[in-house]
Amino acid sequence: MTNSRRPFTAATANRTLGAVMLAFLAACAADPTATPEVPEAAQVMPQVAAAVNGPAQYVQGELLVKFRGAATSLSRGALLKAARAELAERILTPAMRDRGDFEGVSVLRTTMSVPEAIAALRSNPDVEYAEPNWIYQHEATANDPQLPQLWGMQASSATGFGSGAVTSWAANTPNCSSVYVGIIDEGYYYNHVDLAANASVNPGEIAGNKKDDDGNGYIDDVRGWDFDGNNAEVFDGVNDDHGTHVAGTIGAVGNNGVGVVGMCWSIKLLNAKFLGIGGGTTANAIKSVDYFTGLKNKGLNIVATSNSWGGGGYSQGLRDAIERANVAGVLFVAAAGNSTVNCDGGTCFPAGYDNDNLISVASITSTGDISSFSNYGLTTIDIGAPGSGIISTVPVASGRRNVTSGYASYSGTSMATPHVSGAAALYKARNPSATAAQIKAAILNAATPTASLAGKVLTGGRLNVSTF
Repeated sequence: MTNSRRPFTAATANRTLGAVMLAFLAACAADPTATPEVPEAAQVMPQVAAAVNGPAQYVQGELLVKFRGAATSLSRGALLKAARAELAERILTPAMRDRGDFEGVSVLRTTMSVPEAIAALRSNPDVEYAEPNWIYQHEATANDPQLPQLWGMQASSATGFGSGAVTSWAANTPNCSSVYVGIIDEGYYYNHVDLAANASVNPGEIAGNKKDDDGNGYIDDVRGWDFDGNNAEVFDGVNDDHGTHVAGTIGAVGNNGVGVVGMCWSIKLLNAKFLGIGGGTTANAIKSVDYFTGLKNKGLNIVATSNSWGGGGYSQGLRDAIERANVAGVLFVAAAGNSTVNCDGGTCFPAGYDNDNLISVASITSTGDISSFSNYGLTTIDIGAPGSGIISTVPVASGRRNVTSGYASYSGTSMATPHVSGAAALYKARNPSATAAQIKAAILNAATPTASLAGKVLTGGRLNVSTF
């Protein structure tokens, strides 16, 4: 089954710009009291006008702007004045430079409402795009002894709807230690007893050296980088349970007599934390994607990033970042979302982008049904995977300030996504010369037809790695 995603035409873009995806977890939604005035100018950006009718899904008073390289200082100054804005941050990553982009993306802070500021900028020929700084949320609700309970790892058959991982392990080694997967999410508890052996370090960094040893712009990014907190410590406590749960499904250590097991028993995990307690912004999502693209361009064998998050509206800036990952050969595995909507309507981001390296994942239950919460889309969502009642690693509080290793059952397309991210790593480890396109094709072509997914996802089937 080859990829046949709907082309992302200008007409499609116009439809998507008129649609907004509500936060998948109401409990994690941004402050619903932040409702800016909707001026007449908002008609120019209908997705913003829609957003202000519900919970705020973008950072108030901020927008992302891509100036054209030919724009003069005088023109830029006039544009900032027209939008009553000032430059808050300029994002110019190594991945952008590698692609010949020396302009980057500007984060502007404005005293106008976001729709007004965008309307003041977007028609100017010196502006490539102007868009909200969207807020994203994660896609979850809330001799390894628990292996029998890991239905998502079990055999795929007429009566079993797991990923077929146990069959694959029996036929070939579950060792993916030559492969890196980037977790773009919350932080994760890399000292968890079931993760520590697979919690990799950035080989270009020397811990505690207080220098940018590998020249990627980040100092001491040994475990990755916290873009939410702008520091090198990716784990900040028990609130990083979602990222830790995702990490366990990808790569909890196997055959260690403890807890659970991941799709790969050994693997190298790195983390770009951009989701905090209030969610994560487009600006930090762009940085996170480019972080792993930059590492791949430096020679790290990064096969995929795992992205169990979504929300907000269409972002050209984020799509461009995913495309830079595509050029570098990094897969972007994305959760379909938990709003029970048809993503073919152009409302699911980042799962609904048309980048060739993107694999979008719906959730199924242990009985083979599409999960009641799962988004779907015949031309936008690629495949189903186990996502309901998934047991994996989490940090738990121990005493007043300590954290220890624990396990919990979560549900969501967040839980389905790392099954596919782990599958990509498993295939790459066994087929070292495989390209990102070949890995994606292998995953989609191996999908097992599943009645509940017929007409709901591109493959009409669920993840099956038994032949990998």
